[in-house]
Formats: sequence, structure tokens, C-alpha cells
Amino acid sequence: MTELEKLRHSCAHLLAAAVVSLWPEAKPTIGPPIENGFYYDFDLPHPISQDDLKRIEKKMREIVKNWVEFKREELSYPQAKKLFKNNPYKLELIEELKAEKAPITIYRSGNFVDLCRGPHVDEPNKKLKHFKLLSIAGAYWRGDEKKKMLSRIYGTCFPTEEELNNYLNQLEEAKKRDHKKLGPQLDLFFFSPLVGPGLPLWTPKGTILRNLLDNYVWQLRKERGYTKVTIPYLTKKRLYETSGHWQKFADELFKIKSREGHLFALKPMNCPHHTQIYAHKQRSYRELPQRYAETTQVYRDEQTGELGGLTRVRSITQDDSHVFCRYNQVKEEFLSIWRMVNIFYKTFGFKPKLRLSFHDPDHLENYLGTSEIWEKAENDIQEIAKNQKNSFIIAKGEAAFYGPKVDFIVTDSLGRQWQVATIQLDINMPERFNLSCINEKGEKERIVMIHAAIMGAIERFIGILIEHFAGAFPTWLAPEQVWVLPISEKQNKYAQEVHLKLKESGFRSTLVQEGSLSRRLRLFQKMKVPYAIILGEKEMINNSISLRDRQGKQLHQLNLDQLIKDLRNEVQSKSLKLELTE
Repeated sequence: MTELEKLRHSCAHLLAAAVVSLWPEAKPTIGPPIENGFYYDFDLPHPISQDDLKRIEKKMREIVKNWVEFKREELSYPQAKKLFKNNPYKLELIEELKAEKAPITIYRSGNFVDLCRGPHVDEPNKKLKHFKLLSIAGAYWRGDEKKKMLSRIYGTCFPTEEELNNYLNQLEEAKKRDHKKLGPQLDLFFFSPLVGPGLPLWTPKGTILRNLLDNYVWQLRKERGYTKVTIPYLTKKRLYETSGHWQKFADELFKIKSREGHLFALKPMNCPHHTQIYAHKQRSYRELPQRYAETTQVYRDEQTGELGGLTRVRSITQDDSHVFCRYNQVKEEFLSIWRMVNIFYKTFGFKPKLRLSFHDPDHLENYLGTSEIWEKAENDIQEIAKNQKNSFIIAKGEAAFYGPKVDFIVTDSLGRQWQVATIQLDINMPERFNLSCINEKGEKERIVMIHAAIMGAIERFIGILIEHFAGAFPTWLAPEQVWVLPISEKQNKYAQEVHLKLKESGFRSTLVQEGSLSRRLRLFQKMKVPYAIILGEKEMINNSISLRDRQGKQLHQLNLDQLIKDLRNEVQSKSLKLELTE
């Protein structure tokens, strides 16, 4: 546990102490540190609201003054049961510790005692100063929807006041950029209660955005020898039993029973289907690599409480690809995908960092294959990363269950990190499906499989982009690129001519005539359209245009043909800004 995690874990204890002080009947459960703070789950005698957080915070500041240390004690099983006899949640944890033959430890701080493995900070009265409670949510005990719903209080804590304030300012800015708010405002997507949670509906504008991104990825793949394939959304149970997904993810599958009693599943991923396209005929080594690409939806039965806008959905669109190749072709194929990832993310101003997600050798039961297979695959991936002269971190236990992977991490305009693209080396699935090629000796040779997604889930990636750009997409990506605004009815005919010329030139132009000019300009800025062409008497007489950007900045007057040329250069280069010709 890092020092920051220790600090936040300690602050979670302080939160629990304050809640118990205010509501003695409250039953604390667990309170771990998380990426940007901590939380603690409580079984409370009555509901509390956001308004109670200030009261809890005040109590925390009172209590911490008397916390000079976290005192560790080890208890016997009977002692622990007696101490927590009125808390069924702690008793459940104690039973698990007993079964694991693990030590049962508590930490005392002031008058508060909690079941905990630690560790904690020294001198909490000096170090637990810069914290803030953020929100309240519901959470099932141990994440099991069949168990009781608890009250989860989220908070954050930092070593310094400056770091805390910076983070809180970031949160405020994030609220303004929240894709769950901006997406419907910009008329990109929405959720219908009749369709169901986690199943976004995409409007015409949102579909333009999706298609532009998908077409860009496909163009990069097409240049590198990929071909498109198409698979059904359903499969028999047997396919996922063979791949291993049924055993690992049966609870996350949407299952369908036919009238004849056959059990099918909505596909949660595409790779097992793609193995069957490869395997439908015997392949020669001369045909390899086989590179398949498909953008298609998959479905996963996520718990309702875990859904969140576009970042966690039940209907997931993957820009998926699978390469079937010989082992001596892995490096070249990996590097080809790597280059695509770098080109794609550079377009948005991102500089991806690397995380090598490897298996946990202490829990081999969570993965397919032997330790020897995993070690070879991971060593090869690490060698490729080193040869690329990229810095990377190794994340033990973060591999897919069938193979290690390279995850690409980007930092958005608010400094938040997101895992986006991924390349995965899979030796296990070709083994399970008996995938081979005929080599130079006329013998069957086992092949390997590379899984790769550039965007990953399109829904999630668009959510990231909305917040990164605050909805103000670069012109090439904007669903609407130009609004044409005549000042009065006198300019309507000229505005129609300008609008049609833009559309004929391939631009997404919208002619907006209804309402006052000031109202239309406010709406233009709200919808974050890159450019507005304003046409008055002078423009009509001079056969020119007046250009304004979405920040409200008045750009110089110019000829429409020259603007079309400049806009075309901006769109084709996928630039983040327009370079106007003087």
C-alpha cells in the first residue's frame, strides 16, 4: 500500500468513527482506499443525505485531534467474535479470516476500534487534515444484489491543502464536462426508461460521431491488410464452454432459451466467433497472418448499480480485431497495431503510456493455460516494449484470463487517466479451439491469436472524448460543422445558396433561420458547433461571409471559396484548429 493509500485508508477509519459517534446504532462494514480517495459502507438506522456530510466532516475534525496513533492488536477468534458481536458484517469477515487461518487484527485510534489488516499513517492527528466528503450512494454488501443495500460515503484526502483544492477544482470542472449531461444537451445520445438502463440510444448526430470514429479506425486497419468479417449476435452455449468464457463469466451472460429448449447466449465478446471463421477451412502458413476486423455490439449483464452513463453499459460496441498468425510473426503484428494506436490517439492530442497487464502467478486458477505458457508470452511482450524504447509499468493480476496484454493509458484535459486501446497475446484460445496452419514441412503447426481494439468500447471512448473536449469536438469530428445564420429574411436566399454550396462541398452545414439572431447565436454556442457564418446586407452585396467561432470570437470576412478550402484542409488533416488563409 502506497503512502497516499495509507493516508486515505486512515481517513476512512476516521469517517467510520464520526458516523458511529453521530449514530451509535450504525454498523460499519468495510472502508478501502480507491483511486481518488476512499469510501466506507454503513448499515445505518435511517437514511442520511448529502446535507449530512458537513455534519460528519465537522465530527471528523473534532475526533482526529485526539488520535495520536493507530494501535495494532491481534485477537483470538473468540475475542474477535465477542468484540464485534453486534455487527454481523464484521462477524462474516472474521469467519473468513478464520477459514483462511489469517491473523485477526484490530486497530484502535482514540475511542474507535475497527477490524482491519492495516497499515495506517503515523500521527493521524497531524496528517489527517486535508480531507473532504464528496457523496453518498447505495451499495450492496460485498457487491451482491441479493444482499442488503448499504449506505456508501465517498471522500478524498491528500497530504496538502493545495493538492486537495486542486482535486476539488478538477471535480467542479468535471461536473461541467460530464458526458451524461453534455451528451443529451448536444443531442448525441440518451437513455429511455422503456428500453432500459445501460442501453444508450444514439441520435442522428451521435451516430455521425460514432461512424466518423469507426471509419477512421477502419482506414488505419485497411491500410495494414485487415479484412472485415461479420458474425451473429447469438451463439450456442458450447462455443463459450470451449473458449472458457462460460466457466469464467456465466453470471455476466444474457442467456436465451429457444422454443426447442436449446440454450443460447448473447455474445459478450467476439473472439470465439472469429476463431470459427479462421477454422472453417485448413490454412497454409502462406495465408498467414489472417487479420479480421469487425465493429459490432456485445452484451454483458452488468448490475444496475454499476452502470454509469457511457462508461459502463450493457450494450457495448467494440472496434474489434483478431490476428491469427505464427509465433514468429507476433512482433511485427504487435508493432503494426502499436503504430495504429499512436497515430489514432495523437489525432486527439493524447500521448499514450503503457501498462503491461500480466497474470498473478499466485492465483493461476483464475487463468487458462500453464505457468510456462504465461511466462513465455509475458517475456515476449516485455521484450517488444523494451525494443520500442517505451517506459511501462507491469500490473500483476490485470491480464485477461486467456493471455497477457498491453494496455494504453491516456491523460485527458483534466489530468484524469483512462485505459483505452489494448493489444492482447493469446496462446490459450488457439489451443482450446485446435487452431493450426500447415507449415513448410507439411505438418500442422499451432498458431497464436492477437486481440486488439483501438478505441475499445466506442461508447466509453466517446464519453471520454466528450469530457476531454467539453463537447467542443474538432471540426472533422463535429456532427455539425457550420451553422449558416442570415441576419434577416432579406438574406435568406443568399444563406440558402451558401448552405447548399457547403453541403455540396462535403461539409455538415445547418441553415438556422428561426428566431432572433442573438438567440440563434446563443444556441450556436450552447451546441458547440465549430463555426457560424453570419450573413448580413454587406456580405450579400459583396458575395462574402462573416465567420465566428464557437467561443464567440469574430473572425475576419472572407470569400466562401477560400473558407471551403481552409475548412477542407482542417478536416482532411484532422487538425485541432482552423488555419485561416489571410
